[in-house]
Amino acid sequence: MRWMLVLLAAFALTASAADVAGTWKATTDTPNGTFESTFVFKVDGAKLTGTTSSQMMAETALSDGKIDGDNLTFSVNANFNGNEVKLNYKGKVTGNEMKITIEIPGGDRTFELVAKKVS
Repeated sequence: MRWMLVLLAAFALTASAADVAGTWKATTDTPNGTFESTFVFKVDGAKLTGTTSSQMMAETALSDGKIDGDNLTFSVNANFNGNEVKLNYKGKVTGNEMKITIEIPGGDRTFELVAKKVS
């Protein structure tokens, strides 16, 4: 009986997690035009892995990825003009849409993206 309760609890946690796995396309408007990014997410329990790429950044692996219900966090180590920068991402999923905030360390600057699931 006890194992049945554990199994039901595990199923309930899994069922409540957002369906993040797959490919997402994000856009944001900047003074230099529209900026597009692609995210490919893989989910294993609460662990989030995958890649991201954009016009300014080659395909780069995600690190420190976690998913908790509809919320996710991950980091990307990016190289801009020879400078290594760790970008921190936070996202909130609602259906097939995700609002993402990118935090750039040391400048208290954030960028907002809206991503749509494409596959």
